[in-house]
Amino acid sequence: MKTDINTIKGIHPGFVLERELEKRQLRKGQFALSLGEFPQTLTAITKGKRKMNTSLALKIENLLGIEEGYFMVLQVYYDIELEKKKQNITQKNISPNIELLRPILFWDTDMNKIDWQKQKRAIIKRIFERGNDMEKKEITRFYGTETINSILNN
Repeated sequence: MKTDINTIKGIHPGFVLERELEKRQLRKGQFALSLGEFPQTLTAITKGKRKMNTSLALKIENLLGIEEGYFMVLQVYYDIELEKKKQNITQKNISPNIELLRPILFWDTDMNKIDWQKQKRAIIKRIFERGNDMEKKEITRFYGTETINSILNN
C-alpha cells in the first residue's frame, strides 16, 4: 500500500482499511476471523465507530503486508483532527460570522458543521459566485484578501 500519508491525514483508519480490503477483494468477516478477531469488531472499525488499537493494527499490517505502524499513525492523525475540531468549537474566530451569511447559500449542508478551513476553496467560490456584498466582505475578513485572490485566480 503506497499512499502518501499527507493525502489521508485525518481520515479514520477504518475507512482506509475498508478500501484496502475492497481493493484486494477480501470479505471483512473472513478477514476478521483470520486475525482471530470478531467480525463485529472489524465492522465497527471500518465504519469509524471504534478506534484502531495497536494490537489489531499490527495483526492487520502483518497479514496485508503493510508497513508497520501505518494504521496507528492514521489513528493518531484522526485523533488530532477530532481534537482540533473540539478546540475550534471553544475558540473564537474559527469561523466567519455565520449570522452575516444567508443559509440559502449553504442549502446543501448544516452551516454549523462546515469545516471552514478544509472547505475554504468551495466556500470562497460559492460566496463569490452567489453571495451579496456583505457576505463577500465577511468571507474576505475571515480568510484574508491574499487567500481569496489566490483561490479565485486559480
